[in-house]
This record gives sequence, structure tokens and C-alpha cells, in this order.
Amino acid sequence: MRVLFAGTPDFAAAHLQALLDAPDMSVIGVYTQPDRPAGRGKKLTASPVKKLALDHQLPVFQPQSLKDSDQQRILSELQADIMVVVAYGLILPQAVLDTPQLGCINVHGSILPRWRGAAPIQRAIEAGDTETGVTIMQMDAGLDTGAMLSVSRCAIDSNETSASLHQKLEQLGAPALLHTLKSIAAGLAVAVDQDDQLSCYAAKITKQEALIDWNQSAQILDRQIRAFNPFPAAYTTLGELRIKIWQAEPATAASLAPGQIISADNTGLLVSCGEQSLLITEIQLPGKSRMAVSEVLKSRGEFFVPLAQLGS
Repeated sequence: MRVLFAGTPDFAAAHLQALLDAPDMSVIGVYTQPDRPAGRGKKLTASPVKKLALDHQLPVFQPQSLKDSDQQRILSELQADIMVVVAYGLILPQAVLDTPQLGCINVHGSILPRWRGAAPIQRAIEAGDTETGVTIMQMDAGLDTGAMLSVSRCAIDSNETSASLHQKLEQLGAPALLHTLKSIAAGLAVAVDQDDQLSCYAAKITKQEALIDWNQSAQILDRQIRAFNPFPAAYTTLGELRIKIWQAEPATAASLAPGQIISADNTGLLVSCGEQSLLITEIQLPGKSRMAVSEVLKSRGEFFVPLAQLGS
């Protein structure tokens, strides 16, 4: 099978690696987002998919858009049997969707039609879902609306972060993709339409969302912290300090105003919330590495005294 691949982040690279390892698949080219500034020096950096493609001497294409007729001609000349799209980040116009002989399929990190959109992994944790998975669908002009070819499921654990769930879905998605491609090649794939009435939208994560609102319940804040780990990382303020919160768990009922520190010891920071309280066990101070609260208190304990107010 002549496979054209389109993807950008680590999640996509894991699926590209599975295709490269499959003896009956031939990856003929890779599309990925243009290099972006990254790090403190803002140096242009290749995507994980581009790095992997170059390691395997694959042709790499990085157009700003696929709406241009010249770009569509280049893609057509590759003569792909099928195009596999995984977290690419560009809209594929109908002309591109119609180009490969077998169309374009997409690997999506949710059980569609729930969590269509850019951030299905984070939104599932944030919403308190207990299950998610990977859907492989035949792409159409809509946003994650195509008919489903395969659905794989997994549980969302009570301590799940976006990072850990990301790894789970990688392990589900890669073999499901290979199985689906073989079914398509054999003419055995069955596409099932989505029920649009059950759909919901996973909006892109913004940094502004990561600010903790201590008026929320401890359960909601726990889910938010886990959903935004590792990006954009939930945070609060203490005076002029901006403190990232990496690990926490709901605790006993609140006894102070929301955001006030109830206690600070080797078990963590116990902070009052709108409902109950939150035990914070891992934080990051400005310019420092992530650390257990017990370690931070050894050198910065004067900041985290009972009744100190987090947030505004």
C-alpha cells in the first residue's frame, strides 16, 4: 500500500513509526506543519514527525496551506493509494480528500462523536469521563464528522493526566491503524456513520484556562490540573509568585475561604476550595524545576504559611 502520511506532534510520530515498521506498508511521503520557533531562544524547530521522516530519508512537505492548486498538484503527483492523517493541524480541502485512490483516513483520540476537535484528550479528563479511546474514520469535509472504520476503548483512571492518557492512546491507535489499513486493502472495511446528536466539541486548550479558580470544587480543580499536565500546566499565584501545580488530589472539607492555605507539611499544601479542599503535592516555582512540596518547604517554607492566600 502506497501511504501518504500527514501529522505533526509526538502522537502522530508514534503512528508514523508503526507504518514504517509494517512490511506491507510503503510510506511514500510525509506532510507536517512548518518548523516553529521553540525554546527560550525561539529557534526554528522541526516537528517530531519531520524528524522521524528525515531519519528514514522520506520526502517531507511543509506547506502553509493545502488550498493552493500548486500544492494540490504536488500531492496528486505522489500517487498515493491512501492518506493517513494524525494530528496534522491543517484543514484538508475536498480536492485533497478526493486525491488518493482510497481517500483519506484520520486517527482521532476519542470515541467519536464525543470530543470532536483539537483537544480530545485534555477535554475528556477535564470533563470527568471514565472512558475514552481512538477512532479511525474516513475523512470528509466536516470537523471529525466522517464515518467510523474502527473504535478502540480504554479506561481513564482517577489519577490520569493528559501525558499518561496520551501514551495509552498511542498504544491503542497504532495497531488499530494497521488493522484498519489491511481491512481497507482487502475490501473488508465497514464504515459506520456518526450520530451527530451525541457530538461535543473539544476546543483548543488556551494558556488562560490554566489559571486556578479556587472558588471551584476540589474535584473540578483536580481534573483541571490533570488535564493540563503537561500543557499548559495549571497555575496559581501567591503574591507576585506564579506557581505551577503539577500534582494534587481532593481532600477533606474546606474550613477557610477559597484559596487559603489550611496547612503546609510533608504531606503537601492543603488549600481550601469552593467545595472541600485540595492537597497539592508537587509544584514548580518560577525559574525552578518541578519539586515535591515537602522539598520546597525546606527552602521556601516562609511563603506557604497557614492562612496565606493563593490566587486573587
